[in-house]
Amino acid sequence: MLDNKLLVFGLGVVAGAAFISVAKTPAFKKACASLVGKGLQLKDDAAAFAEAVKEDAQDIVAEANYNAKKGPKA
Repeated sequence: MLDNKLLVFGLGVVAGAAFISVAKTPAFKKACASLVGKGLQLKDDAAAFAEAVKEDAQDIVAEANYNAKKGPKA
């Protein structure tokens, strides 16, 4: 059992060291920056969509209130 724990620990150390060496490369940093940029663009697009839906809902409510105050058509 102790050998398995040491093996897993050793593999974790090797994987961590490999990740650190890859994370320091300019290509990795550029890829991460691109990914974060696309995520921010997605967030902005989602916010714009939500705002458009909110405005449409407000228009519908305002029209319903106007029609309710105007009364039924004869």
